[in-house]
Amino acid sequence: MLNTELATRRSDAVSRGVGVTTQVYAARAENAEIWDVEGRRYIDFAAGIAVVNTGHRHPKVIEAVQAQLDCFTHTCHQVVPYENYVRLAERLNDLVPGDFKKKTIFVTTGAEAVENAVKIARAATNRSAVIAFTGGFHGRTFMGMALTGKVVPYKTGFGAMMPEVFHVPFPVDLHGTSVENSLAVLEKLFKADVDPNRVAAFIVEPVQGEGGFYEVPRALMHELRQLADKHGIVFIADEVQTGFSRTGKHFAMEHYGVAADITTMAKGLGGGFPIAAVTGRADIMDAPGPGGLGGTYGGNPIGVAAGNAVLDVIEEEGLNERAELLGNRLKQRLHSLRDAVPQIADIRGLGFMNAVEFNLPNSANPNADFTNKVRQKALDYGLILLTCGVYGNVIRFLAPITIQDSVFAEALDILEKAILEVAAEG
Repeated sequence: MLNTELATRRSDAVSRGVGVTTQVYAARAENAEIWDVEGRRYIDFAAGIAVVNTGHRHPKVIEAVQAQLDCFTHTCHQVVPYENYVRLAERLNDLVPGDFKKKTIFVTTGAEAVENAVKIARAATNRSAVIAFTGGFHGRTFMGMALTGKVVPYKTGFGAMMPEVFHVPFPVDLHGTSVENSLAVLEKLFKADVDPNRVAAFIVEPVQGEGGFYEVPRALMHELRQLADKHGIVFIADEVQTGFSRTGKHFAMEHYGVAADITTMAKGLGGGFPIAAVTGRADIMDAPGPGGLGGTYGGNPIGVAAGNAVLDVIEEEGLNERAELLGNRLKQRLHSLRDAVPQIADIRGLGFMNAVEFNLPNSANPNADFTNKVRQKALDYGLILLTCGVYGNVIRFLAPITIQDSVFAEALDILEKAILEVAAEG
């Protein structure tokens, strides 16, 4: 079986709306390595977009799933509930930042978690408006699209978005937008477009994912918390991509010293199995009436079993500390290339959620062409990378935090080689 043959079959059978980054068809995977159907090995610096933080097929996760398979695979928690759902909820209630009583619900995807967070905020406040940020990504459902601050490809061709969603510029000094600029727009928004007393929620990613791995400045995060308290607005932290040790903490909000009222999560929680969650202040989470939340597959026992195992792995293997170590090594290697690669505009990231941004040499203009050439050349050498950013000029690094030291060193050598070769090509 060849990758090209599968690519042809896929083109004939699958909607073109489901895009792919590579034409590498996976046959098997282990920790930070993937082998394709032709037997070629790749080092995975995508991790299923921050899903397998604990690595492909972590033994403890697989063991937990297999044990659950021997018991039952589905009852629907709303019909016949089960203990491991309750146990995982208790653990998240303890782990999610915030010195207050919390409650949790489980769903299946990150977009579904965001949808439910907005539903809960609206039920708790009896308000409807939501304020998000440019460059943010919150899913491909209609509310998720509306909240997402990027048109192409997420909103193009899908008609009118959900009403009463407003966007504020996300502050990125590199792009000329300061915290003061963002807050000034927010103030004008309250004066011209929406009464703050009609706003149900703010929603923000502590570190933007698709938007370019930009961190929320500490000053903005604290100001949002103060404005939320002043106007009775629910503060939602979208930790779908930042959660579960990716930033060197269980949750990225731990870096800020303020807590959100509601936290959404998915991706890394399941270690490769579908599960998502919403955790928040108990009084807010209890605002919807019985039956207002849920879903047939929400909190599926297989995903819940995986989630409990993932939390065990994070604790037992010290993945928060390891994320810091790996991220520092990666950034050091990238910084060592700056003199030889004038296209490098910025190197950033909390923990092991890192990025390098490329511009035209000695310019503030984004260089998406250079970025994509680096991605493709790295792939040719056996390293899977992802790009992101509103301008497509950012490479983001999301390798499993469990990656072996020898494999990580090999990946850094490939990355350096790819960047230097593209730079030499001009």
